[in-house]
Amino acid sequence: MTESKNSFGAKGTLEVGDRTYDIFRLSAVPGMEKLPYSLKVLGENLLRNEDGLNVSPEHIEAVANWDPKADPSIEIQFTPARVIMQDFTGVACVVDLATIRDAVVSLGGDADQVNPLNPAEMVIDHSVIIEAFGDSEALEKNVEIEYERNEERYKFLRWGTGAFSNFRVVPPGTGIVHQVNIEYLARSVFDKDGLAYPDTCVGTDSHTTMENGLGILGWGVGGIEAEAAMLGQPISMLIPRVVGFKLHGEIRPGVTATDVVLTVTDMLRQHGVVGKFVEFYGRGVSELPLANRATIGNMSPEFGSTAAIFPIDRETIKYLELTGRDRETLDRVEAYAKEQGMWLDPDDETEAEYSEYLELDLSTVVPSIAGPKRPQDRIELVDAKAQFRKDLYNYIGDDNSTPEPTFDSEGPSTDVTSSQEADGAEGTPSSAADAKGRIPSAAASAEGRPSNPTTVTYDGEEMVLDHGMVAIASITSCTNTSNPSVMVGAGLLARKAAEKGLRSKPWVKTSMAPGSQVVTGYFEKADLWKDLEAMGFYLVGYGCTTCIGNSGPLPQEVSEGINEADLAATAVLSGNRNFEGRINPDVKMNYLASPILVIAYAIAGTMDFDFETQPLGQDQDGNDVFLRDIWPSTQEIEEVIASSITKELYTDDYSNVFKGDERWRNLEVPTGKTFDWDPKSTYIRKAPYFDGMKAEPDPVSDVSGARVLALLGDSVTTDHISPASTIKPGTPAAQYLDANGVSRKDYNSLGARRGNHEVMVRGTFANIRLQNQLLDGVSGGYTRDFTQEGGPQAFIYDAAMNYAEQNTPLVVLGGKEYGTGSSRDWAAKGTLLLGVKAVIAESFERIHRSNLIGMGVIPLQFPEGESWGSLGIEGTETFDIAGIEELNSGSTPSTVHVTATKENGEKIEFDAVTRIDTPGEAEYYRNGGILQYVLRNMMK
Repeated sequence: MTESKNSFGAKGTLEVGDRTYDIFRLSAVPGMEKLPYSLKVLGENLLRNEDGLNVSPEHIEAVANWDPKADPSIEIQFTPARVIMQDFTGVACVVDLATIRDAVVSLGGDADQVNPLNPAEMVIDHSVIIEAFGDSEALEKNVEIEYERNEERYKFLRWGTGAFSNFRVVPPGTGIVHQVNIEYLARSVFDKDGLAYPDTCVGTDSHTTMENGLGILGWGVGGIEAEAAMLGQPISMLIPRVVGFKLHGEIRPGVTATDVVLTVTDMLRQHGVVGKFVEFYGRGVSELPLANRATIGNMSPEFGSTAAIFPIDRETIKYLELTGRDRETLDRVEAYAKEQGMWLDPDDETEAEYSEYLELDLSTVVPSIAGPKRPQDRIELVDAKAQFRKDLYNYIGDDNSTPEPTFDSEGPSTDVTSSQEADGAEGTPSSAADAKGRIPSAAASAEGRPSNPTTVTYDGEEMVLDHGMVAIASITSCTNTSNPSVMVGAGLLARKAAEKGLRSKPWVKTSMAPGSQVVTGYFEKADLWKDLEAMGFYLVGYGCTTCIGNSGPLPQEVSEGINEADLAATAVLSGNRNFEGRINPDVKMNYLASPILVIAYAIAGTMDFDFETQPLGQDQDGNDVFLRDIWPSTQEIEEVIASSITKELYTDDYSNVFKGDERWRNLEVPTGKTFDWDPKSTYIRKAPYFDGMKAEPDPVSDVSGARVLALLGDSVTTDHISPASTIKPGTPAAQYLDANGVSRKDYNSLGARRGNHEVMVRGTFANIRLQNQLLDGVSGGYTRDFTQEGGPQAFIYDAAMNYAEQNTPLVVLGGKEYGTGSSRDWAAKGTLLLGVKAVIAESFERIHRSNLIGMGVIPLQFPEGESWGSLGIEGTETFDIAGIEELNSGSTPSTVHVTATKENGEKIEFDAVTRIDTPGEAEYYRNGGILQYVLRNMMK
């Protein structure tokens, strides 16, 4: 850490017990005391890192004199204290670092120049796939398969822990990165050689914001930015607007943390918080357990904010103590927060001034789910059946001939009464379960909605599947599996359901993937596993699983039935992401729900279900059992939490967290400061970004004669651009693996193959649900190839390679919220490697815009209120972009001029907004990317 110039005389000492810490006092700078918590953290960061170059006194004064009402315009350089990674993005990061070492050596430098300067930690949590489920052997089987498929990646990561200083890896089977972060890795307030300062952390996963619940400022960045941060490069940002979100009231019985977070997500997405900080305050904050705060912080990417933070308070200390932090840490965090004005006192009526204000009375929150394809599309549970029926028409083919009903304000009009729906209308399959909880049909009632029943035999039982069937019910992901209230609630609901003789439907693939081994500990202590297993929710692994697309295949008979009848099957999961094509290729509609409701839907077996009026089944005496009959009370949940969750669970589980199991310890690990690349590897390949790199960058140039590779609509996610899911046979990525002798069963996923650019570039824009509007009604990774006569349909990769042979540059055209979703660096890397020079969209998600610049692709925005559609662009034009070369003079043009020329010579012209937002980003773009910029500076 460079010694601060300390222009404001802020450096002083803080005595805590018998320890004395150096600190940089905010009170030394007038104005800091009135700032929101999150900006105080930024202010301290600048004071401590003031070097006169990246951080000057003017930057510090700009934060202190922050105008809440002003639009962001002042650039600052934020230096995070640490970086955290998961293995999908982390493997690619380590590949890049290893490649940079090679580049440094080739340019005459020392390999040891390339090391993380601050702690960089990785948690391997994205590689376990739910192949086995529904029995007590599932965990062991899945872990065994995980190691077989990923041994090469894991050996590479083990090499990295030995080769790089300041780099540690948490082995597979420990838990989900964000939960391990808040339970163990998070420092809250650092002690580095006697200097105390706030823990700040960026991560290569958009849900890094889960740490915001602990008062830790940080957010998800692309792997590209993370690598630069590891190498000491500060993150360029504008001082943001801060939205104050006031909480008051108490959560009502029967309402879960998931319901609160879905409500907050809905409110903030409607308000518009992209690029802003959200900060929670008010008396209601003290009513929220830390786990609930972490759940809300986790969902920050879903409502679009950069961070969603809770200040440090008594609950923060309580959680740190529960999770095993020592007394010295607890005392340091509390004393530091109070000294710096970062402590939230519920009795203090003083409020910071914010840019914008929102307010929520927690007592107004009602049970909710979200779907069928976006986290912000909240549906109140009482309306879930009606909304499902409305949405179903977007997911069925023309061969399903049931006529579309007329909708009134309450949903589809139908002649079926509630009692008929409960008992099964005449001529339709019944929804009432038998004593074993098994029914012959996945449809509650086909009345009033499309129906295309198909009969399959699975596990010796004949059953009828229909639209809306729940194919997957998964308790998974960091969002909720860190939260004891909903996890224990799920266990208690399973217990009550089992006592009534209910069971999950036989066609539902059920799974339980806790966020950490601590969950297993308190399930065992509360004797809840037997009840969860009775519902089919066996332990399948400790990892991201379903939420990242690692749901694994459905049983063959069920999969064939769904595909032959083209059913709109559904998934219900307790995660944070439900984008199209993400969860499972056989499933079209995906819903987020609390773990408690995941089990309820598994019992119901269909989304076409009203929990208020329809029974889940009958008990042993033939009495109807409704959801309300088995829903656990708040008191029951709290009693189990109090008796089963202890500090010892955390201290025991994390006592040897980096050691790993026998499989991990027995891996044969390569040695050496540089990595010995295997040219035959299909997992780990040397990255191509530095091939032929010069000491000085070539000037940037305008774009001439470009073709459109993809013409896309709104809300195109990083999943659409760079899916992490299974590799579909016959696609370019599969063809590459076939040619390299990889059998189909060993394809693994695109996420697991991120260390191999050859696979990943072939998987770019390869999502099975991608709608490239250059083609009419075709889904998947296809485009029109205008190197061929008439522009026939072709795989996007194949067309891009044909364009490259003719030296034809490419552009991508998009709509609103382009690049929303996970902070997936390969969405930008793959875009670059396909030959795309510019992406022109109506608006960008923060991380993806930054990642494009970090890879040397220029992001441009259509003029306000315009789109490719409104301008009359069809995607068959050739594009010229003039004005980019102005960047060579050291300035960034506010707009560039775009000319789209049709085949008949007609021209469409407009000025596109240049979304290179800061001078730092302009430097990255001029260098061809952020890593090239860092490497050149390193060599200087």
